[in-house]
Amino acid sequence: MGGLKGIFTDVAPRYELVNRILTLGLDGGWRRTAARTAAAAGGRMWLDVCSGTGDMARALRRLAPPETRVTALDFCRPMLSRAAARDGSGDISSTLAEAQALPFPDAAFDVLVVSFATRNLNSSRAALEATFREFRRVLRPGGVFVNVETSQPPRRIIRAGFRAYVRLLVRPLSRLVSGSAGEAGYAYLAASIRRFYSAEELAEILLKAGFAETSFRRLLGGAAAIHRSVR
Repeated sequence: MGGLKGIFTDVAPRYELVNRILTLGLDGGWRRTAARTAAAAGGRMWLDVCSGTGDMARALRRLAPPETRVTALDFCRPMLSRAAARDGSGDISSTLAEAQALPFPDAAFDVLVVSFATRNLNSSRAALEATFREFRRVLRPGGVFVNVETSQPPRRIIRAGFRAYVRLLVRPLSRLVSGSAGEAGYAYLAASIRRFYSAEELAEILLKAGFAETSFRRLLGGAAAIHRSVR
């Protein structure tokens, strides 16, 4: 199996562990912060896109009122299978589909969330903008898109240190915990971190995709950011 789907199939068994390495163990707290931002928007239909093994979907479910439906969507069946096994409650719906072609009608959701996956949708700036337009399509007027992702620190010294960490440490550490089968996948993930946008650039892409407003909050000196955009 080739391409991105093959990469994520290979890394699925230890995806959560290596994410801890990629983010210095901070990704769980950042997801919970993003989930609270999303939950504050309210509504009864929430969608977690590129859900992976379901960390964000479970964080949303813990915050959701009983009448709210949480749906986890991913293009990789092994990831969704692990998410379902970890959930256990049966309260999260699963959908196997591509983020670029969501199998939902227009204006179906009140909230849409992506956590640490947007850089994998970034084959080009134009492609990412088109994907954001697809996210906007399935949101109701006034609906909220929350994105938490690695970013580029604005201060040069912090940015240089962050990139050196990713370049020199992430790949060998990832190989240690995931084995050689997952090494190529985590090499790709490390490269995707280094080439992703700054918080300001991502906000500009969101506005060009048609969102009415967008704001962001930097995390860890700008090594990550949470964006909140409104349809």
